[in-house]
Amino acid sequence: MGDIGQFLPMILIFVVAYFFMIRPQMKRQKDEKKFAADLKRGDRVITKSGLHGKIMDLNDKDFSCILETMAGKLKFDRSAISMEMSKKLNAPEKK
Repeated sequence: MGDIGQFLPMILIFVVAYFFMIRPQMKRQKDEKKFAADLKRGDRVITKSGLHGKIMDLNDKDFSCILETMAGKLKFDRSAISMEMSKKLNAPEKK
């Protein structure tokens, strides 16, 4: 019984780390994959580097998309599109 008492703090640290660090990261990754899979032509998006554009074409072979910007058309990997910034861009305006 004394051996379990020695390992109890380590077990508690692992449980806390799982619920506050590992689990939220896994949920965020799952949400980003779903967001990238749900993209469609005509969506307005922002890349992680801050480039604004509208999706013109999606390629499922290499998981890329073509964005139309004011400078022209650019090809990006879907993982380069920022989920949080794109949701803010497409959110309805509050009155």
